[in-house]
Amino acid sequence: MRSTITNRGQTVIPAEIRRKFQLTAADRIEWIVEGNQIRVVPVRANPIEAFRGQGLGGGVNRLLRERTKDREKE
Repeated sequence: MRSTITNRGQTVIPAEIRRKFQLTAADRIEWIVEGNQIRVVPVRANPIEAFRGQGLGGGVNRLLRERTKDREKE
């Protein structure tokens, strides 16, 4: 997908991308320069709420198992 940059440096996020990533007027985007490339990353109005439900689940149990392994190595 492509968008045009205006004389004022503005551009439009294509509707298909806004729908796919559920972007709203309250969200922001972050521009990241990596060498000769630019990455655009959405930053939610409420980043904690946006993260909720994205994990694999069972994080506490995984952490406890890792800590047990670390103690066994000591």
